[in-house]
Amino acid sequence: MPTETTQASAAPALVLGSSSPYRRELLARLRQPFTTAAPQVDETPRAHETPRALALRLALAKAREVASRHPQAIVIGSDQVADLAGQPLGKPGTHPRAVAQLRQMSGQTVVFQTALAVVCAATGFEQTDLAAVEVRFRALGDAEIERYLQAEQPYDCAGSAKSEGLGIALLEAIHSDDPTALVGLPLIRTARLLRAAGLQLP
Repeated sequence: MPTETTQASAAPALVLGSSSPYRRELLARLRQPFTTAAPQVDETPRAHETPRALALRLALAKAREVASRHPQAIVIGSDQVADLAGQPLGKPGTHPRAVAQLRQMSGQTVVFQTALAVVCAATGFEQTDLAAVEVRFRALGDAEIERYLQAEQPYDCAGSAKSEGLGIALLEAIHSDDPTALVGLPLIRTARLLRAAGLQLP
């Protein structure tokens, strides 16, 4: 079972470089013991950086930063950026920003760029991957948006909607080859990279 990272003499075999409860719950599905460590990374987008490039850069930066503190471990980093016509939409953080995001996405197709990085400093292993999930939102009225936000308060989610919860009612369609990517961690790709890094999985 996942546990919070504490100081120890030996580095854990597997570390999730994230404080996200959603990613922690997803990684637990692989039934591998792991610990978590919050990465200390500046997530500010660079000028003219595409959502895809931003997600990949941050996923790798998070994995590298945590790996610098746990050099013997296999470290997973991940980042998700909502891509609306090439413009990044991050976590809203507040109710007014969430309202604005959902208004923008109403009736639109948004690509959720979910990037993954697996790093092991001791072995020099470093690989990245990305799952792009196309999400088509229904045409949303202000009353619907308000009801949804009051019910779920998804202010820590890129794009202001939790597809694994009530947010699914805001959508018309989801297209992906790695379904868990939309929640925050593409498990098909994660398993592939963990095997490549030397971890035994079924």
